[in-house]
Order: sequence, then structure tokens, then C-alpha cells
Amino acid sequence: MSGISIVGVGNMARALAARALAGGNAVEIIGRDRVKAEELAGTLDGVTVGTAGAAPAGDIVILAAPYAGAAEVVREYGDALRGRIIVDITNPVAPDLQGLVVPDDSSGAQEIAGLAPEGAHVVKAFNTVFSHVLAAGPAEGRPLDVFVAGDDAQAKARVSAFVAGMGLRPWDIGGLAMARALENVALVELGLMNHSVKHTDFSLGITLLH
Repeated sequence: MSGISIVGVGNMARALAARALAGGNAVEIIGRDRVKAEELAGTLDGVTVGTAGAAPAGDIVILAAPYAGAAEVVREYGDALRGRIIVDITNPVAPDLQGLVVPDDSSGAQEIAGLAPEGAHVVKAFNTVFSHVLAAGPAEGRPLDVFVAGDDAQAKARVSAFVAGMGLRPWDIGGLAMARALENVALVELGLMNHSVKHTDFSLGITLLH
């Protein structure tokens, strides 16, 4: 069991909180709008509500907010995130859905890592899973895959164990530089949504052939 602090009050925050609770974790919801945070917590038995800007209760802090907002959260929290594992689930997608708004040699996760205090470890995960798919979980006997990238092996192992405890299947894809690849996978999903699949009731994952 882990202590999980989720920063955000949207659909991904709700899906992550519900699955984390089902996995036996202690869950805290933090939102700039405390009323919305309390409303969300009220729909999930056992969730606590934290105070925006104060030190999170969890040792794993999930940034369940749009990229710009997530980066601002890390700036504001500063040393309160020291020693924490920061899970970046964001996709810094350009308005035209054709690229990313971060430098060509970087990613949203790497930019967030540059803002994090010394001793915090940023791990990329969950950015390729739509919120309603995450909430529903595995379908038709197929596991739901979550890709994990990060530079600290212990932090990745902790996040992978958290993912597995939620009934999902974690895949380590390497260091944090691979986060850009994951963010491009999100662009692929948006392209599928807009041009061929025409909906978001799908997930991308791994099929082992032997």
C-alpha cells in the first residue's frame, strides 16, 4: 500500500483515485478549488482532501492536471515535493493536435523534472490511457497497459508496483527521455480518434506473441 496524493479534480483524478482506493492505497485529493476537491472526495469513500500548496500527504504525488497547470503546481510546491515521487500524466499537446508545445529535445515530463526540487523523482505514466478507459479497467480479458519512464530505478519500481496493484500492467520503457516518445503516442491516439477510430473507447498496449 502507498500514500497517494492526486493533484487535480477532473476525470483522470477521479479514475485514478477510484482505482488507487480499490488497490488498497491511502488517497488524498488536492485541488485549487477546495469545494470541487471536497465534492470529488465525497463520491469516493475513504479519500481525504489536502490543502493546495501545503506538503502532500502521499509519498507518490500524481499530477492529474493539464500540462501548464501541472508545471505551475511543481513551481508552487517547491521544496514541499522534496523526496516525493512525482508522476506526470500530462500531454503537452499543441492546440492543432499536430505536435508538442515543449522543445524538440525535451518532453513535458523533463520540463517538470527541471522544476522539481532536488531529491524528487519524476516518473512518466498513465498519459496514454483515456480517463474512462482507466475507470473501466481491463476489457474482454485483456490487461490495460501503462507505460512507465523515469531515471530513478527505485521510483519506477514503486510506480510500477502501484500500477500493478491497481490491476493494470506496467511496462518500463526506459529513462525519462523516453517520456517524449510516450507523449507522441498520445498524439497517435488523438490522430486515431479524429481520423479513423472516431471515438476514445480504445487503448494501446502490448500483445506478446510467445
